Amino acid sequence: MHLQKEGVYTAAAYLRLSRDDGDIDGSIKSESDSISSQRELVCSYIKKQNDMQLYDIYIDDGYSGTNFDRPQFKRMMADIEAGDVNCVVVKDLSRFGRDYIEAGRLIQKAFPAYHVRFIAVTDNFDSLTADYNTRSLVLPVKNFINDSYCRDISCKVKSHQKIKREQGKFIGAFAMYGYCKTAEDKNKLCPDGYAADIVRKIFSWKLEGMSALAIAQKLNGLGVLSPMEYKKAHGEKFSTGFYTNASAKWSAVAVKRILTNEIYTGTMVQGKKEQVNYKVKKMVEKPKEEWVRVEGTHKAIVPKEDFELVQALLAVDTRAKAGSKCAHLFSGKLFCADCKEAMVRRVNRCKGASKVYFICPTRNKGQGCTRHSILEDGLKEAVFQTLQAQLHVFLNMSRQMEYIQGMEVDFEEIFRLEKEVERLNREQEKYQELRAGLYEDKQTGLITEEDFKNFGAIFCKQQEAAKASFEKQEAMVKQLFCNGILSGMELERMKGEIELEGLDRDALLSFIAKVEVYEGKRIYVEFWAREEFSEFL
Repeated sequence: MHLQKEGVYTAAAYLRLSRDDGDIDGSIKSESDSISSQRELVCSYIKKQNDMQLYDIYIDDGYSGTNFDRPQFKRMMADIEAGDVNCVVVKDLSRFGRDYIEAGRLIQKAFPAYHVRFIAVTDNFDSLTADYNTRSLVLPVKNFINDSYCRDISCKVKSHQKIKREQGKFIGAFAMYGYCKTAEDKNKLCPDGYAADIVRKIFSWKLEGMSALAIAQKLNGLGVLSPMEYKKAHGEKFSTGFYTNASAKWSAVAVKRILTNEIYTGTMVQGKKEQVNYKVKKMVEKPKEEWVRVEGTHKAIVPKEDFELVQALLAVDTRAKAGSKCAHLFSGKLFCADCKEAMVRRVNRCKGASKVYFICPTRNKGQGCTRHSILEDGLKEAVFQTLQAQLHVFLNMSRQMEYIQGMEVDFEEIFRLEKEVERLNREQEKYQELRAGLYEDKQTGLITEEDFKNFGAIFCKQQEAAKASFEKQEAMVKQLFCNGILSGMELERMKGEIELEGLDRDALLSFIAKVEVYEGKRIYVEFWAREEFSEFL
């Protein structure tokens, strides 16, 4: 502890620099030159004063001036309250803080209450010698200007981030589990081989009927590192509010967070939260319609069809029964046709035999409706026969051939278009060479600066026109090819499905949206692709 001499101020040198005081991209700094500059200036000032001695230096490097929730500032205030410090010296008022209301309260009310002298060196402010005009006019105006500067920086940062989001650029500090930032561009994502495979497994297990908790337990049992531990293992300084244990494990919440993240389909989704304002760091959730979604920004880990199926399953109760890791075959797909509630599975055991059936939960709770009871085996057979009948109709060869023939590849048209594509490509290269040659001609004095600009603009315009035509012709070639080839591939895939020997979870999820059970064991099967099926009926 420093011994205070009588008549001598024990001074605290307070230094601060935030990321906002540098480039607006928020690049992380080590102890900056500005901090070093502040230390040199403030300590030199204190050393030159006959009535002042340095008590301690308090440095908040990387902390915003919009509020006073800073560790070193709090330590300084504790020393002031303890009576160890009675003078605060800063380089200027902006280093002290940019919240003009709170800064004014501290300087004009709190510090005088503790008999603390306040000095801002380069602003020529000293509370000991400041007159009424300086206290009541100059000081508030300077604090207001500092506050306005901070608001302006905040607006610029938000605008910069908004533009990047709309361009589909990733602006997060850390890539989500399953992805990593590319080496060439920190705003672009690419799949992280190992973690991406775990994400695929999580979606696959969910489609098989496993609950989020069962998936988490399986991952922990296999020794798979949780997203947080995985990032730490790869040297990333990652922290999260979800951290609870010394070694974070997979949880049902973590699994569900992955299952509901659309970014795994190749769609960039950002802007889900926003800061209350530039002074309050608290984040609030934004309505889903205000999120920024840009499709095709990165390689998908999970097909969109699988993602949508999982969302449909998560919307209903698909928990597995006690002692089982997977839910039953119809989990999340079977509903009462009258009250629309999800049917409940029951097992009736009698004299060594057991029957599995489904009933309406509303009736079971005594809240009206009827039992709508139906045996599981009979339901499975009825749904399978309905699926097969629908697929057979879709694959009726006489009707399908007319459709396929109408979309066959016109090879003569493709040959003609490819020739045009080659010509346009050569034209692009010609104008590129002409533009490159202009610079050499200007350097050697063959053309003037004005000619260089005029010819450059002409060649650039011609090259852009050739490029646009090239891309249009190339798209036409691809479309002609895809129309015939892909339709044939789809037909083969559908043929494979019709060869199923029985109803399984994959077929159920792929083709059927839901099954409704009426009283009297009648069922209604709703298919995902009703519009597509109807086109061929």
